[in-house]
Amino acid sequence: MKHHMIEKQDENVTESDIEALELFLGSTACSNGTMINKLDLRKYFAIIALTVLTSSQSLLIVWSKRAGKYEHSVTTADFLVEVLKCALSLVALFKIWRSDGITQDNKLSTSFDEVSVYSIPAALYLIKNLLQYSIFAYVDARMYQILSNLNIISTGVLYSLILKRKLTQGQWIAFILLYVGYTGSQLDASDSVRNIPPQGWVMVIVMALISGFGGVQTEAILKKRPSRNINVQNFWLSIFGVIFTLIAIYDNDFDELISKGFFHGYSFITLCMILNHALSRIAMSMVLKYANNIVMVYSTRVAITIADILSKFLFGLNLNMEFLACFPLVFISAVFYRTVESKWCYQPLFT
Repeated sequence: MKHHMIEKQDENVTESDIEALELFLGSTACSNGTMINKLDLRKYFAIIALTVLTSSQSLLIVWSKRAGKYEHSVTTADFLVEVLKCALSLVALFKIWRSDGITQDNKLSTSFDEVSVYSIPAALYLIKNLLQYSIFAYVDARMYQILSNLNIISTGVLYSLILKRKLTQGQWIAFILLYVGYTGSQLDASDSVRNIPPQGWVMVIVMALISGFGGVQTEAILKKRPSRNINVQNFWLSIFGVIFTLIAIYDNDFDELISKGFFHGYSFITLCMILNHALSRIAMSMVLKYANNIVMVYSTRVAITIADILSKFLFGLNLNMEFLACFPLVFISAVFYRTVESKWCYQPLFT
């Protein structure tokens, strides 16, 4: 196996360091060639699965809403998503234990230091959800959806700063094209940001930073121990997700749940959404472990754009000029980013 893509300046790199690097990247891609292996297949499978699930997720959301609102409690649905994700991870682990036995990499028992870090993404997700309710006092739901796209830029910035993965000038151009194309495709001629007060802007920016930091932190956690089984990591992420979601239920929907019941407003479409979200989060974890946050951003945005195109035809929605002018930029950006990425050699995250 050739490892000449590793810079010669690091004379102390060991065979295990190289194997760990290849494990969490899933490839040895560089300007001089690409090695296709089992981990590459996992990465591509995760990317395709995330794209398909996110596309169908958008359609399920449209089908489930009545007069633009959910009839069920969003926090209880999120709780069930985490419970289902935890259960699916356990089922996968039982299958692995039966075939391969219990090893250091696939056992659930671990140290407090390893387990405690899984609480960070769940805590950030809770803060983001709680802050979201405050933002709606200053912007409507549609404008919030548009402004929340700032997390595209925040993810790129935090990915470079925290994980020390410097993006090239070409990659930044592609990323900005993605932001312009994706945001522009959601705009309408009547949309305006002039009436948003300073408090609203501050909250939107803080939320974008929290969202970006949550994704980057999750990637760092999943890749810190490359050989750790992804199902074990998803299990512990879900455990803390359940705990923090219960806090959100108590803070936001407790009185309504007491009066109407836990499953008030649920339908078959709601259950499909819960299954879709659980599978999407598992696929997202796989993308973060075997690829990176940038790939995840592209997968989800391309998927949502595809879903938007489909929904225009399925639900008879009008294709406005903003959408027609901007949505091609999303796909142009993805192709351009992939082109410049193939000339970019990865560097180790952890040494």
